[in-house]
Amino acid sequence: MIKKTRTEPKLARESLVQGFALMSLLVLAGVSLVGPSGLLAWSENQRLLVERRAQVVQLTKERDELRNRVALLDPRHMDPDLAGELLRSNLNVAHPDEMVMLLH
Repeated sequence: MIKKTRTEPKLARESLVQGFALMSLLVLAGVSLVGPSGLLAWSENQRLLVERRAQVVQLTKERDELRNRVALLDPRHMDPDLAGELLRSNLNVAHPDEMVMLLH
């Protein structure tokens, strides 16, 4: 007796599971390339990092200058040159023997 082997067609459920797995893999591959932390965004992130580091250096310099100016304005031991400069610029005060020159 010869047994006939019948090839059964793929079940629709198996095809659906395989299709879902393939779509999941394609989505993961797409996110790894184009996503916010993907390969294409890597150079943009590096550029932003360099810009932010330069910005931090500039802000640190400005902070140090302001810190120095605040120290010079301390009421207990104020710098007389800075006090005179602030009086002249903010209140338009001048000594009688001073000459004011306007520069444009």
